[in-house]
Parts: sequence; C-alpha cells; structure tokens
Amino acid sequence: MAVRVALFVSGSYVHIHRKHNMAKSNVRDKLVAAGLELFHTKGYNACGVSDITDAAEVPKGSFYNHFKSKELLALAVLDLYQSLLGLDALKDKSKPPVPRLRSLFKRYLTFQVKWQFARGCLLGNFGAELSSQSPLVRKALKNIFDRWRDAVAIVLQEAKERGDLAGRLDPQETARFLYNAWQGAVINSKVTRSQAPFDNFFAVVFDSLMKR
Repeated sequence: MAVRVALFVSGSYVHIHRKHNMAKSNVRDKLVAAGLELFHTKGYNACGVSDITDAAEVPKGSFYNHFKSKELLALAVLDLYQSLLGLDALKDKSKPPVPRLRSLFKRYLTFQVKWQFARGCLLGNFGAELSSQSPLVRKALKNIFDRWRDAVAIVLQEAKERGDLAGRLDPQETARFLYNAWQGAVINSKVTRSQAPFDNFFAVVFDSLMKR
C-alpha cells in the first residue's frame, strides 16, 4: 500500500498518515519523523534513543526492530528531509530559469522564517556536527549535495544560454557557490535571528549575478 507523507512547518513539521493495518511500518515512520524533529531542533548528539521513542510515542525496544543504531536512523531522516528540497520544481520549464531558482530559495526562506531562524538547515547542521564523527552520514550528505548541485547547474545552464547568467560563470561552479552562500546565510541568520543575511543573499545573487 502507498504511504502518504505530508510535511508542514508548524509544531512537529512532519505528519505521517498510514492505514491502520500497517502498524509495524507505522512505528518506523513515527521514529523517522520524531528523529527529524529532534535532530533538527536539538542536534544529533543531544538526542538519545529514549528521547526519540518518547517523542514518537512508541516502546523503546521497538527502535531496534527498525534501526540497528541511531546513525542508521539519521540516514533515514536525511532521506525524508530531502523531500523538503523541492528540486522537482526546477524542471518546470513553463517558467524562465532564473525565476525558478528564485522560487526555490524563497521556498527555503519560508521555512527559515516559520522556524524563526532557529533551526537552520539540517544538512548544514549535520555537516558541522557529524562529518568527523560518521563517515556514513558524511557520504549521505555529499550525495545529497551532489544531486542538489547538479539539479541547480542544469537550470543555470539554461539561464546562461538565455543570456541571464554572466558568460564567464560556469554553471557547476556557480551552483556550488549558491549552496555555500546559502548555508552561510542560514548560519548567520541563526546568530542574528533575522532575515537580513537572506536579504543580502537575494540581493547579490539575483540582482547582481543574474538577470531577472
């Protein structure tokens, strides 16, 4: 049976609907949802298995029926978090490439505003916290970044062919820059608790590097 996952940014931002006769799988989904919420709000190392099972409202022993370790749960959490990236919208060629990119980052900004600039990006948080601690998580993060970079680079190539991106700029390198610049804005917004770093990002990227 199909699983319907709805994401929202209010309270616990992952809500999972399943059929009543899929109880075993439902426990796994609850664990992943609770892990995502706690890892994003408190950090990976600040959460124990008991914290996650309490938040998921499942018996502690059930955790190990689905995950051999908290590290493997983190990988499942990253899989779910990828659904927030919205990369499929970049394929919508009914819109010009630059507005597509702007909409993507506006989508990301919407989450940061609703989180009151406190949570940051889980990818950046995990990168800072776990890259030296977990080779598995580091590899997963790199794979996510590579997919993001490639998807954005395709749109940047379209923009370049239209003359909307400076001819000297390489789409792949520019995609890397955008990722790095955005993550820097996210970190700074957590420090300042303000939208100002994102306003600076949009001004430089979309008002200077690209044509509207």
